[in-house]
Amino acid sequence: MEQGRTHPILIAAGVAVLLFSLLGAAALTGILPSANTKPGDPAAVAQRDPTTPPRTAAPVRPAPQRGIFSAPCPNCGVIDAIQAVEVKGKTSGLGAVAGGLAGGLLGNQIGSGNTKSVLTVGGAAGGAFAGDAIEGQMKKHTAWRVTVRLEDGSLRTLSQNAQPPFAVGDRVRIVDGSSLERA
Repeated sequence: MEQGRTHPILIAAGVAVLLFSLLGAAALTGILPSANTKPGDPAAVAQRDPTTPPRTAAPVRPAPQRGIFSAPCPNCGVIDAIQAVEVKGKTSGLGAVAGGLAGGLLGNQIGSGNTKSVLTVGGAAGGAFAGDAIEGQMKKHTAWRVTVRLEDGSLRTLSQNAQPPFAVGDRVRIVDGSSLERA
């Protein structure tokens, strides 16, 4: 066996590790589609079966009648929908650095000569991408999107960090453009 040539099995193993890292990172970040959609998920709604008839919108409820002495409330309305949504966390870059180092070290262990350089750079890039994706997944949290139908018929959607103490149909007032209170 010659001394300066890289064995084809080592090259194949390096390419397999690189592809596996890229596929894993794509799956974690949502680039790679999955079959695990939930009802109301935008991906599930966008790919509906064309043979089924489209759903019609819910009928618009008229604004409640006011007494003679009540003042108009432009920020008051009725909760139309409450939806829990998973939100990816913000990454600090630490996961990308750690993943890049680990991928670079792994790529450096495989091959020799030019192959070693290519696998080191590819491993570092794939590891950085995967590390950042993993950090984002670890920091994800749940937010609640509350849709309020205002008295003028328009809709406003607010994002809440905690589960709201309201139910669909409750009368609420939007305070400071971002929080809700009973009206």
